[in-house]
Amino acid sequence: MVVHESRMDTTLPPGLYIVATPIGNLGDITLRSVEVLRGVSAVACEDTRVTGKLLSHLGIKQKLIRYDDHASEETREHLLRLAGGQAIALVSDAGTPLISDPGYRLIRSAREAGVAITSLPGPSALVVALTLSGLPNDRFLFAGFLPNKDKARRDVLAELSGVPATLLFYETAPRLCAALAAINDVLPSREVAVARELTKRFEECRSGTPQELIAHYSAHPPKGEIVLVIAPPGEAEPEEFDIDALLTAALKTEKASQAASQVSKLTGLDRKLLYTRAMELK
Repeated sequence: MVVHESRMDTTLPPGLYIVATPIGNLGDITLRSVEVLRGVSAVACEDTRVTGKLLSHLGIKQKLIRYDDHASEETREHLLRLAGGQAIALVSDAGTPLISDPGYRLIRSAREAGVAITSLPGPSALVVALTLSGLPNDRFLFAGFLPNKDKARRDVLAELSGVPATLLFYETAPRLCAALAAINDVLPSREVAVARELTKRFEECRSGTPQELIAHYSAHPPKGEIVLVIAPPGEAEPEEFDIDALLTAALKTEKASQAASQVSKLTGLDRKLLYTRAMELK
């Protein structure tokens, strides 16, 4: 294979190498990533079993060091000492490290310590989902995972409702319908795309209103990791909003004052007037 014939002739300079790995299809690993993974002294990874399978597929044997969200400060310091004198790779289970994955503290500490850092471009689920969705991509905001609890989830959506950009979130299959229900209550008029099983055999990107997607995935429970893509706010005038519907939905979990604030952020209408209407509805 060309990959095995193009091995580096020189030793990699010392430092920390951030290496993106496939999010599904193993063919998405880059030639440069293969060469770096082969040339480093060790690989820091979330799960040694997952990374071990990838390296085995590539015909690479490497020392693996577990580094995840629960890694100790001693482990981080050990990796920094190693990277000060030899080449060390950092990978996540899938995709680009640090993007909703461990690594932030390690990279920050490495920069403070003067350790050389090299980041290799590669697969990223959020970019794949954005390009598949057909939603505006000139401006977008990635906000990680939505919170587990319903109120916190709605608060985040309300906080970001006025951002003039396409919104992207990571989500898990068991929580998808709950997330869509929150989107339906807080951002009912937005088009949403659900991208899942990206780059795999059963890849899917389904778009529609939150209600349409809830109906589909209630009848067809999804599997796999998911990216939610939400269209940016439109040019609708305030009177185009169904204010009573928005307030009624917010009042299910919020006090009247909080519901008024939430709907005010979404519509731009006066909070005091909305509070008065919320009290009437309540």
